[in-house]
Amino acid sequence: MLNATSGQQKQINIAYIGGGSRGWAWRLMTDLALEKDLSGTVRLYDIDFEAAKTNEVIGNKLSSKPEILGKWKYVAVESLDEALYGADFVIISILPGTFEEMYSDVHAPEKYGIYQSVGDTTGPGGLIRGLRTVPMYVEFAEAIKRNCPDAWVINYTNPMAICLKALYEVFPKIKAFGCCHEVFGTQKLLTEVVKEFLGENREISRREIKVNVLGINHFTWFDKASYKTHDLFPLYKEFVNKYYEEGFEKTKGLWEKDYFASANRVKFDLFKRFGLIAAAGDRHLAEFVPYIYLRDKETVYKWKFNLTPVEWRIKHREELIKLSKEYASDQKEVPLNPSGEEGVMQMKAILGLDTLVTNVNLPNMGQIPNLPIGAIVETNAVFTHDDVRPVYAGKLPSDLASIMTRHISNQELIVKAALEKDLSLAKRAFLNDPAVERLPQSKAEQLFDEMINNTKKYLAYLGV
Repeated sequence: MLNATSGQQKQINIAYIGGGSRGWAWRLMTDLALEKDLSGTVRLYDIDFEAAKTNEVIGNKLSSKPEILGKWKYVAVESLDEALYGADFVIISILPGTFEEMYSDVHAPEKYGIYQSVGDTTGPGGLIRGLRTVPMYVEFAEAIKRNCPDAWVINYTNPMAICLKALYEVFPKIKAFGCCHEVFGTQKLLTEVVKEFLGENREISRREIKVNVLGINHFTWFDKASYKTHDLFPLYKEFVNKYYEEGFEKTKGLWEKDYFASANRVKFDLFKRFGLIAAAGDRHLAEFVPYIYLRDKETVYKWKFNLTPVEWRIKHREELIKLSKEYASDQKEVPLNPSGEEGVMQMKAILGLDTLVTNVNLPNMGQIPNLPIGAIVETNAVFTHDDVRPVYAGKLPSDLASIMTRHISNQELIVKAALEKDLSLAKRAFLNDPAVERLPQSKAEQLFDEMINNTKKYLAYLGV
């Protein structure tokens, strides 16, 4: 099925679950439009069918432009089976629930003095989000097994580890991996180290920074980083010492204006603590060690990153809805800029048109020997024809491994709770979270009950 055709565009079928997406879908459309070697059909499935229909219009308008290299037909479909039947690739990019549930994930714990900078991966918000996400992924896994068992599945949804674990538990032979661009940001930061200490005055691509990636999603690390013949660790140490107190930003003070920006002080502090380069955004990293960086709002401010309020996301959604209408009606054109994501490059390599090494999330088959086998871990992997093979990344320092193992245990307990329909297991995971453990048990249980009640529309399967 995945043989490349020499000298002409390879025709493929892509199923997009969450095809009404305003953001991720447009990034995929532009990357496909710019790719000369691929063409085919993208079936857009979304519980919001009208949003998928709008993206069908946007995608087909984009593809009809004469300067477009990759010609694609976008089709909105009303059923999951119709989207998946005979697909070569499946892309999953969904919001599990609504912003109402996300509001609870992020802000309900604040009444108890628990602050989360993102709330979608770990912490009380990430765990409850996972609890309502697993049944959705059970449905996806069963439908993929039924309609396209040999398809490659690319997941972008958070909580990444919980989503992928659910897919593999339901359909062990699934060919699924998870993509996250957080590592890319740290590679970009290292290009600044190269410019400052090696005198490079040209624009350096992050791909010129060669790294060994190891960890779990949003708590990823580099234990090796190089540029050409240069080991970057000694230079990064100098960089951290120089900028530790004030932080480092290309645009000074941006972290105070942009909810997604930071001054990299959390990264720098983690380097001093563990000797490895923390390779995710500060907002994500902080949530794995909340007792250091998320004790209160003053602590967050001191470390120069942000708590991203769900009110901002709600307001931003309205802007995106308006933008989607403008794209569909030709009032505005979708910008034809590469997204920086690697989904299309990954598909090309799997089709045999290229070879790619990049970081992805996969079950641990020993690539990180001191994390649990079967846990979803993030390392580099080699993409070749019909194959995605994780690279042996090596052991983590034992103290970092112990922090990760606790989070892995909680995430896997959430998956088990969902699959076995046992709410008591979910409570155990929740109470074991490092952000929650600071509360007296009665308060922690009260918070759990409140958050479960706030998302009960998605938890009927648990008898809630």
